[in-house]
Amino acid sequence: MSRRILVILGQPSSHSLCSSLAHAYADAARQSGAEVRLLSLGDMHFDPVLRQGYAHVQPLEPDLNDAQMDIRWAQHLVWVYPIWWGGLPALLKGFLDRIFLPGFAYKYRTNSVLWDRLLTGRSAELLVTMDSPPWYYRWIQRQPGHRQMKQTILQFCGIRPVRIHSFGPVVHSSDAVRARWIKLACKLGARAGT
Repeated sequence: MSRRILVILGQPSSHSLCSSLAHAYADAARQSGAEVRLLSLGDMHFDPVLRQGYAHVQPLEPDLNDAQMDIRWAQHLVWVYPIWWGGLPALLKGFLDRIFLPGFAYKYRTNSVLWDRLLTGRSAELLVTMDSPPWYYRWIQRQPGHRQMKQTILQFCGIRPVRIHSFGPVVHSSDAVRARWIKLACKLGARAGT
């Protein structure tokens, strides 16, 4: 039985390094025998703003309903996005706000501070680009975007393990360096597909 992998491109532009990484990963995973689906948030139609918070139900657009079905289907989630201003791009954060809802991703227990993690049984991998050197983002800035995505979003909902691969600095990277990063994405995809 082939592994089910969902690749989620959180970079709004389809002409970006993130897009190249996402497609390289997906193609290599398919070639290794995995069943792969790719979501490109920049091509989806949805309001990224959770207008009333959790006070009122905001109906999901068809693309978000489909995304929830894809997440339920997947065994392994691959998130590909840039770090902007130390954290997630607004479109990716809005996507998460809209679909990682109570009853889908988690559920608080009655009269308890505990919760049920409704996405347990899935693993995740983050392919994250940044203009900062990864060592600087880790040791000086303390990885706020990585911690948010790994600990307070994915692991909160039961997704584990979560592995992070940082690519940077992008801003002055050469074509040769970017080709090396794309080759690494292929290697990671091939490994995930087996």
